[in-house]
Amino acid sequence: MGFINRPPAHILAMLLSLASGSAYSADLSLAGVFGGKAVLVVDGGAPRTLAVGARSPEGIRLLSVDRDSAWVEVEGRRVQLRIGENVASSRSSDAGAVAIHLNADSQGHFLSDGAINGTPVRFLLDTGATVIALGRSDALRANIRTASAPVITVQTANGVVRAWRVKLASVKLGSVTLSNVEAAVMEADMPHVLLGMSFLNRMDMQRSGQIMTLKQRF
Repeated sequence: MGFINRPPAHILAMLLSLASGSAYSADLSLAGVFGGKAVLVVDGGAPRTLAVGARSPEGIRLLSVDRDSAWVEVEGRRVQLRIGENVASSRSSDAGAVAIHLNADSQGHFLSDGAINGTPVRFLLDTGATVIALGRSDALRANIRTASAPVITVQTANGVVRAWRVKLASVKLGSVTLSNVEAAVMEADMPHVLLGMSFLNRMDMQRSGQIMTLKQRF
């Protein structure tokens, strides 16, 4: 799966895909799992949130969800999808869309400077991360308030830790700025901010060698 090598083991196991080949084509992908529902991207369109048993306008029925995967029924077949696999590419005709080009480092990771709520941060692109994940210090710098945010528990390599589910007012990468983006604020600090699928599922992603190209879809 994925466009990059996995980050170090201490980075949030709950947010990472378990990466194995999907049985379905690249026109269908699992962008995330929230509260027993699955977020699907079909044919590069806008994400669709489905509850178990519900059917999308394209006829895809959600059968079950797990922490980082989902079973769907497609044309009478049962198909398992995992978060971050088979990220769909948009067929947009907008040739004038601004492209963001990221270069891989020596470990195959895509790192880039960006901003959250106007505050500079260092992003690590991760197609297996369900949402943007940032440490407590970065959240404080970005004036993200967690006092009334829902508390969640996250299983990491070092045990269970607390986190807060929040919405980010703005997330900027290159010339693209997205609003109202899902994120998780961790109790501990992190070396980078994980740029997860709550941002990336609104982009086209294409890798050529050591270069990743992102274009905004919606």
